[in-house]
Amino acid sequence: MKKLLLLIILFTVTTCSYAQKDSLANAIQMRSAAIGHAGNNEIKVNLFYLVLGLPEISYERLIADNMGVGVSAMLSLLDEQDVRYALLANYRLYFGNKKANGFFIEGNMGVVAEEHGTYYFMPENNGYYELTKSTKAYFGLGAAAGAKFLTRNGLLGEAYLGAGRLLGNSSSGYYPRVGVTIGKRF
Repeated sequence: MKKLLLLIILFTVTTCSYAQKDSLANAIQMRSAAIGHAGNNEIKVNLFYLVLGLPEISYERLIADNMGVGVSAMLSLLDEQDVRYALLANYRLYFGNKKANGFFIEGNMGVVAEEHGTYYFMPENNGYYELTKSTKAYFGLGAAAGAKFLTRNGLLGEAYLGAGRLLGNSSSGYYPRVGVTIGKRF
């Protein structure tokens, strides 16, 4: 009889514990939906690069409450810049109390295309003369850290700072990962 009673108590405690876990997860999900944080997709524009003539558009998919994966694309609008375009993929880990909010660290990799010019000294022109231009793409790995802030209606802002190392014979050898972005979670 004691064994049967112990088995019933153990079964009841296990069932109640499982029910509490579900109700807590449901409460968090309902609270997130009520304040506009329920979406798992984000689209963002980097205002810092936009001012520099290198607009960057990013998409991030939240794969859990504390992590996300994303892709960023940028294209140079000015001929004076060495970077012509870049495509970056990133993985972010968030340390805030809310869903994908607060302090984060990021690991990224990307393809960055740089424009190179070949210069020759021409004595008859009294200086350097640019002969050819070519664009070469390089693979790179990097890291960044920053913070993300959300409003109740799903608008977001973030700021981050980092750098990446370009592999190969790049003229600069690195790419900056700097941003002040605004966007929307949906």
